[in-house]
Amino acid sequence: MKYIIKSFWAMMLVALVSCGNSEEKKESEEVQLGNYSKKEEVKKTEPVSSSVNMNDMSNKGIGPVKNLEIPDEIDQSMATKGKVIFDSKCLACHKPDKKFIGPAPKGVLDRRSPEWVMNMMLNPEEMILKDPIAKQLLIEHNGSPMANQNLTEEEARQILEYFRTLE
Repeated sequence: MKYIIKSFWAMMLVALVSCGNSEEKKESEEVQLGNYSKKEEVKKTEPVSSSVNMNDMSNKGIGPVKNLEIPDEIDQSMATKGKVIFDSKCLACHKPDKKFIGPAPKGVLDRRSPEWVMNMMLNPEEMILKDPIAKQLLIEHNGSPMANQNLTEEEARQILEYFRTLE
């Protein structure tokens, strides 16, 4: 039985290697759909500069939050609601005080502006495509993009308030 399983895997490996194409990959391919032709362009991601300032507090990110004033005192009611949302939607990838699939939120407001944090929660797809800090974080976290949890601005603000309690 072991011989059959080993033989099967050896044949699969040979099949995969033989299917490879040594030709250089093209920037675009012609695709024939019925009587119509369509060019599909290969999407290239912009390289991330190694000189990205990961603690740029002036970077507000890309999204609906342009300016956010945070009071000195933590709103415990809002933070409690934020923890409930965080535990239900974020905990699978983020541990409060240590790196997991994504970065730890503890101390995030020492590294990022509040607007940036909220925009990352509200608009992760565009942030990963256009924001230099988000691009660098994607690289640092093994290409695991942040999932869009379809939060409202109010929910994102509650989560942000919860993050303040982790300081």
